[in-house]
Amino acid sequence: MITGELKNKIDAMWDVFAAGGLVNPLEVIEQVTYLMFIHDLDDADNIRAKESAMLGLPYKSIFSKKVQIGERIVDGTQLKWSKFHDFPAARMYSVVQEWVFPFIKNLHGDKNSAYSKYMDDAIFKLPTPLLLSKVVDSLDEIYGLMTKIKDVDIRGDVYEYLLSKIAQSGRNGQFRTPRHIIRMMVELMQPKPDDVICDPACGTSGFLVTASEYLKENHKEEIFFNKRKKDHYMNHMFFGYDMDRTMLRIGAMNMMTHGVESPFIEYRDSLSDQNPDSNRYSIILANPPFKGSLDADTVSTDLLKVCKTKKTELLFLTLFLRMLKMGGRCACIVPDGVLFGSSTAHKAIRQEIVEKNRLEAVISMPSGVFKPYAGVSTAILIFTKTGHGGTDKVWFYDMKADGFSLDDKRSPVSENDIPDIIARFHNLAGEEGRERSEQSFFVPKKEIVDNGYDLSINKYKETEYEVVEYPSTNELLTQIEELETKINAGIKELRRIL
Repeated sequence: MITGELKNKIDAMWDVFAAGGLVNPLEVIEQVTYLMFIHDLDDADNIRAKESAMLGLPYKSIFSKKVQIGERIVDGTQLKWSKFHDFPAARMYSVVQEWVFPFIKNLHGDKNSAYSKYMDDAIFKLPTPLLLSKVVDSLDEIYGLMTKIKDVDIRGDVYEYLLSKIAQSGRNGQFRTPRHIIRMMVELMQPKPDDVICDPACGTSGFLVTASEYLKENHKEEIFFNKRKKDHYMNHMFFGYDMDRTMLRIGAMNMMTHGVESPFIEYRDSLSDQNPDSNRYSIILANPPFKGSLDADTVSTDLLKVCKTKKTELLFLTLFLRMLKMGGRCACIVPDGVLFGSSTAHKAIRQEIVEKNRLEAVISMPSGVFKPYAGVSTAILIFTKTGHGGTDKVWFYDMKADGFSLDDKRSPVSENDIPDIIARFHNLAGEEGRERSEQSFFVPKKEIVDNGYDLSINKYKETEYEVVEYPSTNELLTQIEELETKINAGIKELRRIL
């Protein structure tokens, strides 16, 4: 969560845009994203140059001495944020508009790359040199504060805070999965260098970015010193689909900024026939939209055969099963209604996961996790595609705290179950024999089947009641009489003094 001085700086920058005549939240976020991308390109280029020098590897800067912009050849160093941010406003505006922006639009020569596809129709919309100068100064201040905050998620948090300013929170709610929840899901799945990872409702690519960061942290040598695996990581590992071109543009830039050169980020209605993916991915990480308009006529007939419904959350679960290859794993967020809904479609998808695949875990999350955007109760489902069953018992965890208050403020608190969830999930053998009254426990498949495939934790959790002994009626009356005597004595004493 963004708080304090950093929040104030972002709010002040937002006010600068409004004063400059740019008031559409999505346009503001677009322009800020472009500028952040330009800033990060400079930083990333410097870091890679230093790493290459340390490792003795050749490296050619994208800001090499001469860069071709259209028909002109310009000095590449002038395209660096660290160079042009000191220019006078008029010159800075000219450089950014005429050189830097065309440069980033054509950064990838491959016109089929995700980045190129979504930058083709990108437009530089800052209307005046003064506005650009003020925004650049604001971003310098914001980056200065970000470097002081020792939090790996701070950049993602800045994105989240920017996105929170979109008025259509209902329509765009799927873009705002809290970063610490995404991180938990990635750590539960523990992606490997050979995985192929997909988010069919990717928004700003939060799951894909976090998975890429996890791989860099845990498999750095394997990825960057193995030519085949590096190529896989850069060009063939990450896939994201969405129906909002602006978000796709942000997502593609987000991935590139985090060091993934060619993620496959594409405009696609994942639930429709335009999505042919089947038996393809080894990991799916997602928080699909829970509600919204759905044209039933466009939904893939393959999905409707398994689960005939208009509910997107059920259709996406069916889609995940189709898109995963055999042995592929999924961690996805679902609203609580998916766990216990009594409709034919609800029962059908739960039965499909339990009977024909292997359901491993149901992690129930408190309703405040998605505040202030939504108060809906949610859970994380973790399952493996087998095609022939394999569910023996299911691990349930009752998350009560995620490190933040569960009100609209979402302030940091000391209570946090996430480390415990990750540790226990990766040592399920140690969960045997835990009581139903504890925070985590196993439930055998037969019991789940007997309960109509109900997956809500409250169906199986046992609550321990403490016996509380209250005083007898006579004792209470005696206590009341004693209090009344003391009150009367006090009133008499007060009258005497007055």
